Amino acid sequence: MKIYVLGICGTFMAGIALIARELGYEVEGSDANVYPPMSTQLEQAGIGLHDGYDAATLPADCDIFIVGNAITRGNPQFEAILDRGLRYTSGPQWLYEKVLQPRWVLAVAGTHGKTTTSSMLAWILEEAGLDPGYLIGGIGQNFSRSAKLGSDPFFVIEADEYDSALFDKRSKFIHYHPRTLILNNLEFDHADIFDDLAAIKRQFHHLVRSLPASALIIVNHDDAALRDVMQMGCWSERVEFSTGDASADFYLDPGKVLHQRGVQAAYPLELAQHGQFNALNAAAAIIAARHAGVAIDVSLRVLRSFAGVRRRQEVIAEIDGVRIVDDFAHHPTAIALTLQALKGQTDGRLIAVVDIRSNTMKMGAHAAQLGQSFAAADLVLLCENPNLEWDMQKMAESAPTIVEFKPDSQHIIDYLLHNTEPGDQIVIMSNGGFDDIHQRLIKAMRD
Repeated sequence: MKIYVLGICGTFMAGIALIARELGYEVEGSDANVYPPMSTQLEQAGIGLHDGYDAATLPADCDIFIVGNAITRGNPQFEAILDRGLRYTSGPQWLYEKVLQPRWVLAVAGTHGKTTTSSMLAWILEEAGLDPGYLIGGIGQNFSRSAKLGSDPFFVIEADEYDSALFDKRSKFIHYHPRTLILNNLEFDHADIFDDLAAIKRQFHHLVRSLPASALIIVNHDDAALRDVMQMGCWSERVEFSTGDASADFYLDPGKVLHQRGVQAAYPLELAQHGQFNALNAAAAIIAARHAGVAIDVSLRVLRSFAGVRRRQEVIAEIDGVRIVDDFAHHPTAIALTLQALKGQTDGRLIAVVDIRSNTMKMGAHAAQLGQSFAAADLVLLCENPNLEWDMQKMAESAPTIVEFKPDSQHIIDYLLHNTEPGDQIVIMSNGGFDDIHQRLIKAMRD
């Protein structure tokens, strides 16, 4: 059997390809922007990659084509698939039919923290002696790849609310049918497919209403939007976690100690990851693992060895006392939380290099909040972009820190070469390749 994946270097579609390969399929795929770490792990798994969507590269002997949600009408390969009457499906649909249907699915949903929480949960299950499957939108430092089939019933998945494909506009997570569901938080995002926060709440409600009564929903008690979702209807068991509210089933105190309501024991979290947000991620993972039969004490021990996720506050180099960090943040809340966590670990200045790349960012849906999200940085560098639908200069003027614009990524590199000192920390924030600025900067500084 042979499958071909369109949009194969997306974090989710790369996971689909890896699992298909593990199931014994011959796998090839294409993408317009091939960049590490996804391209690297695909090549290591023996998966053929085609750069670009030339219809001539479509294999004639393919049994089914799996179409990523980045693919639109007009894509040469997808048009050829339609013209030739070839079989195609979405990634989430294929995953449910071939993998998830008989499994105990543990899904992690929410605007922020999905990748870290999913990685924590998969690591807990694995170190507890299980062999879980997982598909995560990033590569955990404790894992060699972002997806694995696993032999146990448990399967951990990062449950994204983005649409499934151009021919299936339901959120991906509708296909997963979890028995354990984490709802971390909920904010407006994905302005290219959702009109407002209410539309996203509706998708989360559809997810909740598809769960059986025997399922467990682990929900952030502090999040107002999630409370709205729960008020739309909940037919499953529910456990709430919180920062500081002792009325929740589980809550964290300021010292990052986890408490369970009605239980005298206290559970101190010892994490390598900084910030209260990561402590909340860990709390959710611990509660989910408990539903799968892993004792809280075991989860606490395992999380001491959790090394984080690539592209999430990942230190990629330290050159002459200047630290370079790679981070995936591209939403104002994620940017603010990441900068706050890094600020406490910076001796000199914290310099943020931010890529205005996501569809939501380019549309300006968060322009009013973006400037304030930079508060913890000492300096923010952005590339000029005259094609944006909003005023970057006005945003910069609203920021409580210094925001400077450079013509392109090379000018940012040149500036950093001549304007950093030992003790400074540079964090590059992008959900894409960003012109390979990370490795170009490292090479320039080493040279």
